[in-house]
Amino acid sequence: MLMGLTDTAFIGRLGAAPLAAAAFTQGVFGMFYVVCVGSLVGSGVFAAREHGAGDAASSVSWLRHGRVLSLVVGLAGFCVLAGMSTQFDRLGEPEDVIALAKGFYLLIAASLLPALIFQVQRQFAEAVGQPWGPTLIAIGSVGLNALLNWLFVFGHGGFSRLGLVGSAWSTLVARLVSVLAITGWLRFGRPFAAWRAAPRTAWQTARLVQLVRFGAPVAAMLVFETGAFAASTLMIGWLGTVPLAAHQIALGCASLTFMAPLGLSYAVSMRISRANGAGYTGSVRAIGLGALGAGLCLMLIFAGLFAWQGRFIAGLFTPIDSVAAVAAELLSVAAIFQVFDGSQVICQGALRGLADVRVPALLTFAAYWLLSLPLGYLLAFHTPLGARGLWLGLAAGLAVAALSLTLRFLHESA
Repeated sequence: MLMGLTDTAFIGRLGAAPLAAAAFTQGVFGMFYVVCVGSLVGSGVFAAREHGAGDAASSVSWLRHGRVLSLVVGLAGFCVLAGMSTQFDRLGEPEDVIALAKGFYLLIAASLLPALIFQVQRQFAEAVGQPWGPTLIAIGSVGLNALLNWLFVFGHGGFSRLGLVGSAWSTLVARLVSVLAITGWLRFGRPFAAWRAAPRTAWQTARLVQLVRFGAPVAAMLVFETGAFAASTLMIGWLGTVPLAAHQIALGCASLTFMAPLGLSYAVSMRISRANGAGYTGSVRAIGLGALGAGLCLMLIFAGLFAWQGRFIAGLFTPIDSVAAVAAELLSVAAIFQVFDGSQVICQGALRGLADVRVPALLTFAAYWLLSLPLGYLLAFHTPLGARGLWLGLAAGLAVAALSLTLRFLHESA
């Protein structure tokens, strides 16, 4: 997520139209990326369960099957994204935005495959209690992305000035380097010696099918949530270039703070799955409630930051006063839904650890597509609220999702 935010910071210096083009691209790509990652979470959950049961060979088998699935999902996702680029003119976005977006969009789409392979390997490392390696690699890739943005976007260091497309090349190269780094770490790193020494189990098509069956409802759940944000990006584009550029800034900031509860959701998913594998089922509710409490504290801090310093934060990303002013208004709404956003994603992770994925998918569909988007459209286009109305609709959907998923977890962990 910091890669996208770094891109936004550099692109914001190019003007409102390039920033709006990046917003459009990241809105579409972000939905596909998160959904594809959701379809792959089973490998980490099942590897954590086998790790809890003390079966190293089976844990490694889930990694191997997850890698294969990530290749299939990544290639399919890229083909769909590339095909969509031929239909941009039908979406009603500003012509200057679409003209700028196409080259940037295709390069960002190409980065999907290395990003997914990285995520599967990251999940395995977390499942067996080694989360810091992927974290340091991710931090390094963010630094590399920032350096390459500086070189490629503005033409420093003897490079040609590539503008918006240069930012996309930076992201693609950084993601390729990160996947090579984590693959090498798993292959040669000392923490994984025991897993490399475990007997190699035979390929099992049934495991691949199990991963698909587990991941499909998770992916659907994420389609409903990220699809709502992507649809809001599309609708905000109908309001003009300035609201769309402001939406990109505010969404990037809200997405960054969302990484804290998202990290907790992965952790609680792995811990609950590992506890089940080890036979400690009585610890499940305590693990889930502990994660919810930690998430609540973090998101209250972020909410206060957005409410208090929204205008200053927006000004860090763009020198254009009109864009920064609208972004600050949207950040004030983001302050409202921080707690709800954190609670709903942590409960999703807790329920994944319990292998409960189908009912949560239905709950998120109702929250985002039956409530959030219709309400947001009504407030944006039939009241003076504009872009802020769409964000208020998103806040309402997040609140309903948080409440319903929390109740579901309490019921399943009783």
